[in-house]
Amino acid sequence: MHKAIVVPQAGGPEILRYEDVDLPEPGPSQLLVKVAAAGVNFIDTYKRAGVYPMSYPFIPGAEAAGTVVSAGRDSGFREGDRVATAEGGGTYSQYTVMDADVALPVPAGISDETAAALMLQGMTAHYLCNSTFPVQEGQTALVHAGAGGVGLLLIQLLKAKGATVITTVSTEEKELLARGAGADHVLRYEGFTGQVRALTGGTGVDVVYDGVGAATFDASLASLRTRGMMVLFGGASGQVPPFDIQRLNSSGSLFLTRPTLAHYLLTPEERQWRARELFDAVLAGTLDVRIGATYPLSEASRAQADLEGRRTTGKVLLAP
Repeated sequence: MHKAIVVPQAGGPEILRYEDVDLPEPGPSQLLVKVAAAGVNFIDTYKRAGVYPMSYPFIPGAEAAGTVVSAGRDSGFREGDRVATAEGGGTYSQYTVMDADVALPVPAGISDETAAALMLQGMTAHYLCNSTFPVQEGQTALVHAGAGGVGLLLIQLLKAKGATVITTVSTEEKELLARGAGADHVLRYEGFTGQVRALTGGTGVDVVYDGVGAATFDASLASLRTRGMMVLFGGASGQVPPFDIQRLNSSGSLFLTRPTLAHYLLTPEERQWRARELFDAVLAGTLDVRIGATYPLSEASRAQADLEGRRTTGKVLLAP
């Protein structure tokens, strides 16, 4: 037996249970990993709340880093190897089983905590600016929630590409964090469209990276230049309701996409490329990973409530 968080039914963060569950057994191409750190992400809250269809009960979490304690004969890993993943399952636990093909070796010099913090949010930031809308030097991007886990990483990756970065935050503390990550302009959410237009000489930005969702969607569209791209990658404030697609025409022949990380990790080569560039940047000192809070596994409900309440900055982790 080991300790894990269980979601018995759809509901708020208060329904999460910390309880004993059976220790999982790895298959021939799987790993049993002792979890050192598990990531807390908005997708975990969507699944808990029933936004995404789930079979209950289940153990939440897809992101973790830790040490292999048992490796299947066909896994290619050995006991004692350090691994991390953004594509696991049931990582809110002391031990988790992960498929070997989604496990990434953690290089020396990268802590388990940093590795866990980089997996989902780091690879999300990487695909957003390298694949969904490959930013070029001289372009301008608007990044919402600039002090969040994805936001802080995305700002740094965009600046490394030579982009001008405008970001939104809700407090002075978060503004300082966003500026520290390299943001050129930091705005509050209220009335940001007019400020974006003023900063771009009335043209608008080339791309908006929006993980906030319902609360910012309309104003984000209005902040784009002609033929700009709206990248809606999350819904921290709620899901965007259906809308008239003709708005993309009348607003300037805009592009709109709703990407998800799984579709940008389709091959081992793609997965390894993203992880390698992120790990290399951390080791080179050009990418700072902010871990804003670490909660005991038993306090997962508080961690999710703080994340949903926008009371966190950077990465939120659980320590089993």
